[in-house]
Amino acid sequence: MARHIASNAITLLIVVVFLFGGLILWGKNEYYAEGPLDGAICLQVERGSNMRAVSQDLEKQDAISNGLIFRIGVDYDEKADKLKAGSFLVPAAASMEDIADIVTRGGASTCGTEIVYRIGVTRQGVQVRELDPAQNRFVEIAAFNPVEDEVPPVFVEKRDAADTRYRISVAEGVTSWQVVDALNKIDLLEGEVEVPAEGALAPDSYEVRKGDTRASVITRMQEAQSILVAAAWESRSEDTPLKSPEELLILASIIEKETGVPEERRQVASVFENRLNRGMKLQTDPTVIYGVTKGQGVLGRGLRQSELRRETPWNTYVIFGLPPTPIANPGRASLEAAANPDQTEYIFFVADGTGGHAFAATLAEHNRNVVKWREIEKQRKEQNQ
Repeated sequence: MARHIASNAITLLIVVVFLFGGLILWGKNEYYAEGPLDGAICLQVERGSNMRAVSQDLEKQDAISNGLIFRIGVDYDEKADKLKAGSFLVPAAASMEDIADIVTRGGASTCGTEIVYRIGVTRQGVQVRELDPAQNRFVEIAAFNPVEDEVPPVFVEKRDAADTRYRISVAEGVTSWQVVDALNKIDLLEGEVEVPAEGALAPDSYEVRKGDTRASVITRMQEAQSILVAAAWESRSEDTPLKSPEELLILASIIEKETGVPEERRQVASVFENRLNRGMKLQTDPTVIYGVTKGQGVLGRGLRQSELRRETPWNTYVIFGLPPTPIANPGRASLEAAANPDQTEYIFFVADGTGGHAFAATLAEHNRNVVKWREIEKQRKEQNQ
């Protein structure tokens, strides 16, 4: 009898162990398997929250199949005490392991609202964007000029939210004075900063946090530009007439201001380098404008003949060679164009009416292009009357 009872007990124990092992294997598979999400979601983790609350939220949004398995898996991976507050993008079919990694890895929130302060050549702006999980990209929900427009309510609502991220976007061709002037108007930044050397700032997008100093933002821009200039100089053409990284930066700034058409930057660069090689004056209007404005704002009108004749260090209708400093902050593409221009015989270009330019290797050809451009200008004036 005792032997029979012992045998049944052993059998039961084996069954229990087998079932328990199967349960563990099933739970492990559930934790690492693709999740039930059909589309991405934004998961909000409040400050002071815990994994139980997160697992319950995930269950409500059908992001996980079992909250208990999620919590056990997080404990097993030793991530239970590493939960971060923020708003996080959980992609479609994310496993429980993926989600645990997303909410514990730290760093900036990957979902929610983004406020972008745009520093442009002729216009400043603020853009409020929300991440659309379905498209996995930010979409604009409001935009305004902080000087001219009424501030939209959504900006006031979102600007201090816990999951809001802030970004400063600097366009190619802005001057250092324009950058500092714009930074001084962004009240989430602190401290004062002097206007850095022209051309020393890399046009790019920079994530910032409330309380960052303006000086720290400028330093990041300077460091980024130093890297870009060094890389462009390292890859320069062997027959370039440029003698230093500083001269490359100056020429790149002129290219940046002369054309907004990416495809013709290297052609524009070839014109200027051909002129330098032949000892010709560069004769480019943006340098004259810089001599008038010193980079402090936009001229806002056409150049006068007296200004074209006025001698300034930057007036390339008067001086030979490059001006003494850059005339703006060029981007990567213009730096690369200055380092490696197209191989052409062009020494002239003029607007072609489409936003680009018509290039010429001879004065006769250039004069024909000028006649065409003046005819286009005449037609446009007549249409606007």
